[in-house]
Amino acid sequence: MNVNDFDALSFDCYGTLIDWEAGIATVLRTWAGAHDLRMTGEQLLTAYSTHEAQAEADHPGDLYPRILARAMRGLGAQLGVPVSDDEAESLAVSVPDWPAFPDSAEALERLSRRYKLIILSNVDRASFAGSGKRLGTTFTSVLTAEDIGSYKPDPRNFEALAREAERLGVTEGRLLHVAQSLFHDHVPAKAAGLPTVWINRRHDNAGWGATPEPSAGVTPDWTFTSMRAFADAVDAENA
Repeated sequence: MNVNDFDALSFDCYGTLIDWEAGIATVLRTWAGAHDLRMTGEQLLTAYSTHEAQAEADHPGDLYPRILARAMRGLGAQLGVPVSDDEAESLAVSVPDWPAFPDSAEALERLSRRYKLIILSNVDRASFAGSGKRLGTTFTSVLTAEDIGSYKPDPRNFEALAREAERLGVTEGRLLHVAQSLFHDHVPAKAAGLPTVWINRRHDNAGWGATPEPSAGVTPDWTFTSMRAFADAVDAENA
Protein backbone atom coordinates (compact mmCIF):
# COMPACT_ATOMS: atom_id res chain seq x y z
CA MET A 1 0.00 0.00 0.00
CA ASN A 2 0.95 3.63 -0.37
CA VAL A 3 -0.86 6.75 0.70
CA ASN A 4 -2.06 7.40 -2.83
CA ASP A 5 -4.34 4.39 -2.43
CA PHE A 6 -6.82 6.39 -0.31
CA ASP A 7 -9.47 9.04 -0.88
CA ALA A 8 -10.30 9.88 2.75
CA LEU A 9 -8.59 10.05 6.13
CA SER A 10 -10.47 9.52 9.38
CA PHE A 11 -8.88 11.00 12.50
CA ASP A 12 -9.03 10.50 16.18
CA CYS A 13 -8.88 14.02 17.58
CA TYR A 14 -7.76 13.92 21.23
CA GLY A 15 -4.24 12.60 21.57
CA THR A 16 -3.67 12.86 17.82
CA LEU A 17 -4.55 16.46 16.90
CA ILE A 18 -5.34 17.96 20.31
CA ASP A 19 -2.96 17.44 23.25
CA TRP A 20 -5.49 15.90 25.64
CA GLU A 21 -2.76 14.73 28.03
CA ALA A 22 -1.57 18.30 28.54
CA GLY A 23 -5.16 19.45 29.08
CA ILE A 24 -6.08 16.71 31.54
CA ALA A 25 -2.77 16.92 33.41
CA THR A 26 -3.20 20.66 33.96
CA VAL A 27 -6.48 20.09 35.79
CA LEU A 28 -5.29 17.04 37.70
CA ARG A 29 -2.10 18.75 38.90
CA THR A 30 -4.15 21.66 40.24
CA TRP A 31 -6.42 19.24 42.10
CA ALA A 32 -3.48 17.20 43.41
CA GLY A 33 -1.68 20.32 44.60
CA ALA A 34 -4.74 21.53 46.46
CA HIS A 35 -4.82 18.25 48.40
CA ASP A 36 -1.04 17.92 48.90
CA LEU A 37 -0.98 14.83 46.68
CA ARG A 38 2.61 14.39 45.55
CA MET A 39 2.31 12.81 42.10
CA THR A 40 3.75 13.90 38.78
CA GLY A 41 1.54 14.73 35.83
CA GLU A 42 2.57 11.45 34.18
CA GLN A 43 1.69 9.45 37.30
CA LEU A 44 -1.69 11.15 37.49
CA LEU A 45 -2.42 10.45 33.82
CA THR A 46 -1.51 6.78 34.17
CA ALA A 47 -3.74 6.41 37.22
CA TYR A 48 -6.54 8.30 35.48
CA SER A 49 -6.51 6.32 32.22
CA THR A 50 -8.51 3.29 33.32
CA HIS A 51 -11.19 5.42 34.96
CA GLU A 52 -12.09 7.29 31.79
CA ALA A 53 -12.18 4.10 29.73
CA GLN A 54 -14.37 2.42 32.36
CA ALA A 55 -16.75 5.38 32.53
CA GLU A 56 -17.12 5.31 28.73
CA ALA A 57 -17.84 1.57 28.74
CA ASP A 58 -20.31 1.77 31.64
CA HIS A 59 -22.12 4.96 30.55
CA PRO A 60 -22.04 5.06 26.72
CA GLY A 61 -24.96 7.49 26.58
CA ASP A 62 -23.32 10.10 28.81
CA LEU A 63 -21.97 13.23 27.16
CA TYR A 64 -18.20 13.53 27.41
CA PRO A 65 -18.14 16.22 30.14
CA ARG A 66 -19.99 13.80 32.42
CA ILE A 67 -17.51 11.04 31.50
CA LEU A 68 -14.65 13.32 32.55
CA ALA A 69 -16.34 14.13 35.86
CA ARG A 70 -17.01 10.43 36.55
CA ALA A 71 -13.40 9.56 35.72
CA MET A 72 -12.00 12.21 38.05
CA ARG A 73 -14.21 11.02 40.89
CA GLY A 74 -13.07 7.46 40.22
CA LEU A 75 -9.44 8.58 40.37
CA GLY A 76 -10.08 10.37 43.64
CA ALA A 77 -11.70 7.26 45.12
CA GLN A 78 -8.74 5.12 44.03
CA LEU A 79 -6.22 7.50 45.60
CA GLY A 80 -8.30 8.28 48.69
CA VAL A 81 -8.42 11.99 47.86
CA PRO A 82 -11.71 13.94 47.81
CA VAL A 83 -13.04 15.39 44.56
CA SER A 84 -15.55 18.20 45.06
CA ASP A 85 -18.29 18.97 42.56
CA ASP A 86 -16.37 22.07 41.50
CA GLU A 87 -13.17 20.07 40.98
CA ALA A 88 -14.96 17.45 38.90
CA GLU A 89 -16.62 20.21 36.88
CA SER A 90 -13.24 21.88 36.25
CA LEU A 91 -12.23 18.82 34.24
CA ALA A 92 -15.66 18.38 32.66
CA VAL A 93 -15.60 21.84 31.05
CA SER A 94 -11.89 21.94 30.19
CA VAL A 95 -11.93 20.36 26.71
CA PRO A 96 -12.14 23.63 24.72
CA ASP A 97 -9.03 24.80 26.60
CA TRP A 98 -6.92 21.79 25.63
CA PRO A 99 -4.18 22.91 23.23
CA ALA A 100 -3.70 21.68 19.70
CA PHE A 101 -0.36 20.08 18.94
CA PRO A 102 1.76 22.73 17.19
CA ASP A 103 1.90 20.80 13.91
CA SER A 104 -1.77 19.77 13.66
CA ALA A 105 -3.34 22.72 11.83
CA GLU A 106 -0.63 23.02 9.19
CA ALA A 107 -0.54 19.28 8.54
CA LEU A 108 -4.32 19.10 8.22
CA GLU A 109 -4.31 21.97 5.75
CA ARG A 110 -1.83 20.10 3.54
CA LEU A 111 -3.69 16.80 3.81
CA SER A 112 -7.01 18.47 2.97
CA ARG A 113 -5.67 19.22 -0.52
CA ARG A 114 -5.67 15.48 -1.31
CA TYR A 115 -8.21 13.79 0.95
CA LYS A 116 -11.62 14.10 2.52
CA LEU A 117 -11.04 14.56 6.28
CA ILE A 118 -13.34 12.87 8.81
CA ILE A 119 -13.27 13.17 12.60
CA LEU A 120 -14.20 10.11 14.70
CA SER A 121 -13.93 11.31 18.28
CA ASN A 122 -14.85 10.29 21.82
CA VAL A 123 -16.38 13.65 22.71
CA ASP A 124 -19.61 15.60 22.39
CA ARG A 125 -20.44 18.20 19.76
CA ALA A 126 -20.09 21.20 22.08
CA SER A 127 -16.67 20.14 23.34
CA PHE A 128 -15.42 19.47 19.82
CA ALA A 129 -16.57 22.89 18.63
CA GLY A 130 -13.93 24.55 20.80
CA SER A 131 -11.22 22.19 19.59
CA GLY A 132 -12.26 22.63 15.98
CA LYS A 133 -11.54 26.34 16.23
CA ARG A 134 -8.01 25.55 17.42
CA LEU A 135 -7.43 23.25 14.45
CA GLY A 136 -8.63 25.80 11.89
CA THR A 137 -9.80 23.08 9.50
CA THR A 138 -13.13 22.44 7.83
CA PHE A 139 -13.68 18.70 8.12
CA THR A 140 -15.80 16.86 5.59
CA SER A 141 -17.61 15.09 8.44
CA VAL A 142 -17.49 15.05 12.23
CA LEU A 143 -18.69 11.97 14.11
CA THR A 144 -18.73 12.14 17.90
CA ALA A 145 -19.67 9.75 20.68
CA GLU A 146 -22.74 11.94 21.20
CA ASP A 147 -23.85 11.22 17.62
CA ILE A 148 -23.16 7.48 17.80
CA GLY A 149 -24.21 6.69 21.36
CA SER A 150 -21.04 4.83 22.28
CA TYR A 151 -17.35 5.43 22.83
CA LYS A 152 -14.34 3.91 21.11
CA PRO A 153 -13.15 1.17 21.22
CA ASP A 154 -16.77 0.04 20.82
CA PRO A 155 -17.16 -1.47 17.32
CA ARG A 156 -20.29 0.64 16.81
CA ASN A 157 -18.13 3.72 16.37
CA PHE A 158 -16.28 2.17 13.45
CA GLU A 159 -19.53 0.87 11.98
CA ALA A 160 -20.78 4.46 12.04
CA LEU A 161 -17.56 5.57 10.36
CA ALA A 162 -18.04 2.99 7.60
CA ARG A 163 -21.59 4.22 6.98
CA GLU A 164 -20.41 7.82 6.78
CA ALA A 165 -17.61 6.94 4.37
CA GLU A 166 -20.14 5.15 2.15
CA ARG A 167 -22.44 8.19 2.30
CA LEU A 168 -19.54 10.37 1.16
CA GLY A 169 -18.86 8.09 -1.80
CA VAL A 170 -15.61 6.69 -0.38
CA THR A 171 -15.44 3.15 -1.72
CA GLU A 172 -14.32 0.16 0.31
CA GLY A 173 -10.56 0.12 0.87
CA ARG A 174 -10.14 3.85 0.19
CA LEU A 175 -10.38 5.04 3.82
CA LEU A 176 -7.30 5.29 6.06
CA HIS A 177 -7.66 5.77 9.84
CA VAL A 178 -5.13 8.03 11.59
CA ALA A 179 -4.78 7.97 15.38
CA GLN A 180 -2.49 7.97 18.39
CA SER A 181 -4.31 5.52 20.68
CA LEU A 182 -3.70 1.85 20.03
CA PHE A 183 -6.39 1.02 22.62
CA HIS A 184 -9.17 3.34 21.40
CA ASP A 185 -8.45 3.31 17.68
CA HIS A 186 -5.95 0.90 16.15
CA VAL A 187 -7.26 -2.32 17.71
CA PRO A 188 -10.92 -1.70 16.74
CA ALA A 189 -10.03 -0.11 13.39
CA LYS A 190 -8.01 -3.16 12.40
CA ALA A 191 -10.84 -5.41 13.56
CA ALA A 192 -13.11 -3.40 11.24
CA GLY A 193 -10.72 -4.01 8.33
CA LEU A 194 -9.26 -0.51 8.12
CA PRO A 195 -5.61 0.26 7.40
CA THR A 196 -4.15 2.63 9.98
CA VAL A 197 -1.51 5.27 10.57
CA TRP A 198 -0.10 5.53 14.10
CA ILE A 199 0.81 9.07 15.12
CA ASN A 200 3.02 8.04 18.03
CA ARG A 201 2.94 11.25 20.02
CA ARG A 202 4.40 9.49 23.07
CA HIS A 203 7.49 8.16 21.31
CA ASP A 204 9.76 9.92 23.82
CA ASN A 205 7.81 8.68 26.87
CA ALA A 206 7.62 5.27 28.47
CA GLY A 207 4.22 3.80 29.31
CA TRP A 208 0.77 4.58 27.97
CA GLY A 209 -0.07 7.86 29.71
CA ALA A 210 -3.77 8.73 29.68
CA THR A 211 -4.55 5.82 27.35
CA PRO A 212 -4.98 2.26 28.63
CA GLU A 213 -2.69 -0.46 27.32
CA PRO A 214 -4.17 -1.99 24.14
CA SER A 215 -6.34 -5.03 24.71
CA ALA A 216 -4.66 -6.96 21.91
CA GLY A 217 -1.51 -6.82 19.85
CA VAL A 218 -1.82 -4.59 16.84
CA THR A 219 0.51 -3.46 14.03
CA PRO A 220 -0.35 -0.19 12.29
CA ASP A 221 0.45 0.01 8.59
CA TRP A 222 2.48 3.21 9.02
CA THR A 223 4.02 4.91 12.05
CA PHE A 224 5.03 8.56 12.36
CA THR A 225 6.00 10.59 15.43
CA SER A 226 3.98 13.65 14.40
CA MET A 227 1.31 14.88 12.05
CA ARG A 228 3.95 16.94 10.28
CA ALA A 229 5.98 13.83 9.52
CA PHE A 230 2.87 12.11 8.14
CA ALA A 231 2.01 15.08 5.91
CA ASP A 232 5.63 15.23 4.75
CA ALA A 233 5.47 11.57 3.72
CA VAL A 234 2.26 12.19 1.79
CA ASP A 235 3.82 15.15 -0.01
CA ALA A 236 6.95 13.14 -0.81
CA GLU A 237 4.94 10.32 -2.38
CA ASN A 238 3.08 12.84 -4.53
CA ALA A 239 6.07 14.94 -5.52
